[in-house]
Amino acid sequence: MQTEYRGRRITVIVAQAGIMAALVAVATFLIQIPIPATKGYLNFGDIAIFISALTFGPIVGGFAGGVGSAISDIASGYVYFSPFTLIIKGVEGVFAGLIANRVSGKRDVIAVVIGGSEMVIGYFLAEFFGLSEGWAALGEVPFNILQVTVGGVVGIGIALLLRKRFPETWIGSARNQAQQLKS
Repeated sequence: MQTEYRGRRITVIVAQAGIMAALVAVATFLIQIPIPATKGYLNFGDIAIFISALTFGPIVGGFAGGVGSAISDIASGYVYFSPFTLIIKGVEGVFAGLIANRVSGKRDVIAVVIGGSEMVIGYFLAEFFGLSEGWAALGEVPFNILQVTVGGVVGIGIALLLRKRFPETWIGSARNQAQQLKS
């Protein structure tokens, strides 16, 4: 007997979470532009986080965002950021996945704005209080906004394409539920 969650088998969700966490880790690791003011870095891992969350939902988005980004921090030598990253990027993926209904592009935009806002605020607070960077943490805010903006624009576009192409068993029953509500 297979256990299901929103029309998907748990084994499929676990596989998706692992694959997407690896994708987030690689996307975050590939391009890293250091930000001297906070010793952080600009990256494009948010693209993969938003693809994960908008396509597969909050469980996959949260796991991929948190674990994938934290793995990249550790592999890049930013070990001191990794606990904050695990939580901040995980919550970003969960928020985006919960808000997106995997049918509406409008909901995707709202999901990115709310998930991205949590990320920008989360890193500011983590750097200001947790890493004792003080007001230097403000120096990273514009870079985080850029990161979320690029991640959202590219992530939404790719998620919309994937949702049209993937079979229902891969992305859950959100599409069927939305179609039933319309009729």
